[in-house]
Amino acid sequence: MFYQNLRIPALLFASVLSLGIFSCSDDDVAPDVVPPVVVNLRTKIDYATLTATTPYSTPFVDAAGKSTVDLSNGNNRYRMFQALNTLISTSIRDNKEIDAAVLKNMFANTGNAFADSTKLNTSGVQLRNVVATSWPAADAEAVRVRFETLFTETAATSKSVTAVAEKGKAGKLGTYLVNAQGIEPIQIIQKSLIGSLEYDYIANVLLTKGLEADNKTVVSGKLYTQLEQNWDEAYGLLTLNPVYLTGSTNDVRGTTEFALGSYVWEYNKAEYAQIYPAFLKGRAAIVNNDTAELKKQADFIKAAFEKAIAAAAVGYLGKWGNGATDAIKAHAIGEGLGFIYSLRFLTINGGTPAFSDQILLGLVGSENGFWDLTPTKITTASDAIKAKFKL
Repeated sequence: MFYQNLRIPALLFASVLSLGIFSCSDDDVAPDVVPPVVVNLRTKIDYATLTATTPYSTPFVDAAGKSTVDLSNGNNRYRMFQALNTLISTSIRDNKEIDAAVLKNMFANTGNAFADSTKLNTSGVQLRNVVATSWPAADAEAVRVRFETLFTETAATSKSVTAVAEKGKAGKLGTYLVNAQGIEPIQIIQKSLIGSLEYDYIANVLLTKGLEADNKTVVSGKLYTQLEQNWDEAYGLLTLNPVYLTGSTNDVRGTTEFALGSYVWEYNKAEYAQIYPAFLKGRAAIVNNDTAELKKQADFIKAAFEKAIAAAAVGYLGKWGNGATDAIKAHAIGEGLGFIYSLRFLTINGGTPAFSDQILLGLVGSENGFWDLTPTKITTASDAIKAKFKL
């Protein structure tokens, strides 16, 4: 029996050997390897024709001359984030209580939460499902639930919108609504969304995994490929302007921007002017099927965004130190805490939830939060962020 079993591999070996001898015949010449021909869907674009003032949509058209740029998904989410922020801020300004259910509906785009004129209700997109998208599903859901909890806490704090805040008591410090720990919930929400929504979706999703999308065929019913759309969605979530930050100087921002688009200009003076050319050149690289150039531009954009967010966290800690009143200090630390939360999404320099939470705990982990802050706590946090993100 043992020998019978051995016969099969022996015969197989003999067959392979026979084939091997046959394939090594002098008469058989291996054909040259011909690399696959890459057929461009679009007419190639000369990078030199792109300037810092070329409108984003202008160069990118199909064979019929129709624009392949569609910014609607990114722009709609931008407007939803803006509308959510505006509702909270105007309610505080006007001493009105805030309804958490409305904020949750705006977050998930349910219940026709937006004004009809904006067309956001029927846009087919929402904020909630792209928050922390790069994370595993359960972790992403925990981040989304955290925002809904913040909405509830904001609504509860708004019941004290006409009171004067003090240690252990919610109310207003100057014009800023703070909770009993002296923390401004609107700033936590806004600055946390800059990291968990804008940065994470743009940098960790659309400009990373999203670069692997199909660029050979046009999406059914559309004029763009999925790769073109991923890049456009990233730009559309950054800005509503056809030329981001056009006309800006270090002292004057040339365009109206919101959230990430605004803070990139404010906290990355060395690189803000290169962001728009990078988006433009990256989009042209998609047209040219130039994957090396595409990755180069994506990597630059991600790193520039990361630097701006980390620098903003440090900057607002510094503003706490320079604040002349409790109101100014509370507003500064509220913004800073939101940016520090966002650090967990900055993966280039190894941002993690553990690092971010450790900084937050060291700053406001005590019973009275803002009211217990000291210069030593601020300096410790600032030094740790500078070291981590190489500022």
